[in-house]
Amino acid sequence: MTGNLLYAQSGGVTAVINASAAGVIAEARLQPERIGRVLAARNGILGVLRETLVDTASLLDPDLRRLRATPGGAFGSCRFDLDPEESNPAQYARLFAVLAAHDVRYFLYNGGNGSMETCRQVQAAADARGYALIVVGVPKTVDNDIVGTDCCPGYGSAAKYLATSVREVGLDLAAMTTNAGRAFVLEVMGRNAGWLAAACGLAAEDDSAAPHLILLPEVPFDEARFLERVRDTVARWGHCSVVVAEGLRRDDGQILSMQDRSQKGYVQLGGAGEVVAELIHRSLGYKVHYAVADYLQRSARHLASKTDTAQAFAVGKAAVRRALAGQPGVVGMKRLSDVPYRWRTNLLPFEAVANLERKLPPEFIAADGFGVTEAFRRWCRPLISGEDLPAFRDGLPDYLRLQLPLLPPALPAYGA
Repeated sequence: MTGNLLYAQSGGVTAVINASAAGVIAEARLQPERIGRVLAARNGILGVLRETLVDTASLLDPDLRRLRATPGGAFGSCRFDLDPEESNPAQYARLFAVLAAHDVRYFLYNGGNGSMETCRQVQAAADARGYALIVVGVPKTVDNDIVGTDCCPGYGSAAKYLATSVREVGLDLAAMTTNAGRAFVLEVMGRNAGWLAAACGLAAEDDSAAPHLILLPEVPFDEARFLERVRDTVARWGHCSVVVAEGLRRDDGQILSMQDRSQKGYVQLGGAGEVVAELIHRSLGYKVHYAVADYLQRSARHLASKTDTAQAFAVGKAAVRRALAGQPGVVGMKRLSDVPYRWRTNLLPFEAVANLERKLPPEFIAADGFGVTEAFRRWCRPLISGEDLPAFRDGLPDYLRLQLPLLPPALPAYGA
């Protein structure tokens, strides 16, 4: 099958999602007899529906190298889910009108588990129509919660940044310790899965080092037990460093703190770190500082993991190869060995991934619920291994800012 390839980005972006984009474009250019143009949609599936497409042909090899080392989503992302086709057939009619107008025969969607449901929906709709299209999901998420894959591109770099930050702030906290006792609380991403919070555990070289306590969504928050551990830690070391996942829940399953709930039911989390910090100060009287890593943890390309960047680039290339082989599905990562760390890509069926969520397994959680095990450290260390510095100019990273012109529309404006 010959035709054009369309690539798009979805969901929260990462420090290395553009490395996957670079992998897609680089691999597709090796197949000119099968792939005509390599197009990209602005802002994910919304860009497809709106027909806001760009041609990547003008990107030269130096541009691709800079793209690989640039954080954020160079083509624009979105948080938008397709409706079930039976409830919105016009949406799918528009989608396939755009694909047909631009002779798209390969669609690669770079996102998380929700985006893999979009892939499943588009492939099913294409098959039902008899429209020749191969859809491949390119995994991406700092949350590391995609089912069926050993790890997710984006996680290793976020984990490296967070563990580094915790180690550094731990030294700062220890230096400022007084007899009154001090505490520091860092809130990290993690709605239902504590992979990022767990990664902070890599920072501690011994019991005296930060983080002293990690609060995971998988472990119900016991306020009294937590305060007792904080008190004991301060009594022993003079200070206490706490990492809190944003999705921390109480015994009754209630999220500790949330900011907003959208009309579609999407809950924007945030504030768990502040709640925990205030609890420590109010109950124990310690001086407490707190911080929210927020976008910093997923955009810190200046401290990207070399392993993570390589894997992100590899899944992009593998997605093109799977598409050309006529194999729809989600590209995954399979670990072959821990030491030396060896891995390869594989392919997962949409149904095994879409809208599912992988939580931190019990064997990775310390017996007391406030930390991680050596098994987790052994699993995670290779993922943060190596440095992949971007080029610097005038003391700052020299990142690429794409400004590709939109293709002329072939169809009326969406919604018209």
